[in-house]
Amino acid sequence: MKKQEFKRIIDTNNSDHYIWGKDCHGWHFVKTENLSVIKETMPPGTQEKQHYHEKSQQFFYILSGEACFEIEGAVYTLKQKQGISIMPCEKHKITNITDSNLEFIVISNPISHGDRINLE
Repeated sequence: MKKQEFKRIIDTNNSDHYIWGKDCHGWHFVKTENLSVIKETMPPGTQEKQHYHEKSQQFFYILSGEACFEIEGAVYTLKQKQGISIMPCEKHKITNITDSNLEFIVISNPISHGDRINLE
């Protein structure tokens, strides 16, 4: 993995940006071998594929909007200023079922890229 340039002040203007799914956006705020911190935005009606990570534990924190998580068959709805933990090997996906953008931070330890097993 390429070493990320160290930055003290990080925002969406100076971070690596990527697009996934149907016009969903992510910005890598921290990207090391052991820690990933990403801000993501999901437009209304978007979702990711159900998947799991063999090693990575994740924590999602909702900045704005409302998120619907399916984790091991259970459904959880999170609103702004709420978070949820997902342990390694737990099957999960996130969906934005509202009519406004969903913005959240996802923290992974160790990093989840390269540790994802898609189920759909």
